[in-house]
Amino acid sequence: MDGYLADTHTHLDQFDPSEIPEILGRAADAGVNTIVSAGVTKESSRKCIDLANNHDSIFAGIGIHPMDIEGPMDAKSYTEFKNMALANPKVVCISEVGLDFSLGMPDLSIQIQVLRKQIRLARELALPVIFHSREHPERMIDHHKTLAVLREEKIQEVGGAMHYFQWDEEVAQVCLDLGLLVSIGKPLLRMPRLQETIKNIPLDHIVLETDSYPQYFKRNRSRWTEPKDVREVAMKLAELKGLSLDTVAETTTKNLAALFKDRNKK
Repeated sequence: MDGYLADTHTHLDQFDPSEIPEILGRAADAGVNTIVSAGVTKESSRKCIDLANNHDSIFAGIGIHPMDIEGPMDAKSYTEFKNMALANPKVVCISEVGLDFSLGMPDLSIQIQVLRKQIRLARELALPVIFHSREHPERMIDHHKTLAVLREEKIQEVGGAMHYFQWDEEVAQVCLDLGLLVSIGKPLLRMPRLQETIKNIPLDHIVLETDSYPQYFKRNRSRWTEPKDVREVAMKLAELKGLSLDTVAETTTKNLAALFKDRNKK
């Protein structure tokens, strides 16, 4: 897993396949040569694996996103995901999984059951977990509920990262105490509170992402977020920490590489 910059979390499988070569070309021009595409269902996880097997710079995450849960995870589904990972060495994490407390989401008890199963799968496979936590509006305590499940399921055995982190130092510290990384995206460019939080998180606990997916709500295609934009996030992080872009790029990419390498350690 080499590259100047790494994008920890995308949904490249959701783009038109004909766009992928151009997206990867723009990413390479920006110095982004490692990209993780995360599944949100069984089908999309397979698509992520196909992308990874067809493009050197792409790696795959597999899992069920909380908003895509249709019911409890049964033994058959668990085994199918397990076999996907065992058959494909470019599966580097369980992602995107987690809890979503916003309105209209699946029953929370079912979300928790599915998350627990997927963390247990991660531990069985020795794969890290890139996880989602979305709070009910203005209810920060929800993130602590997500982190409590991770702690109970011994997430520290495999490690992971909190995807699209944009919360306070208290939540960040719980992540660090669990041995987790925080994954920073474009909210860093516009959220003063997040900027202050990130100043106090050690660089060796940070990875970068874009959460790229097709943004049809933006009329101008050139404004869609893509993996190339991880460079912009890195530049802002360098500015906030008073470091060079090279230092931020090298360290955050090493952090991600170490996380994926650690999957072989029990």
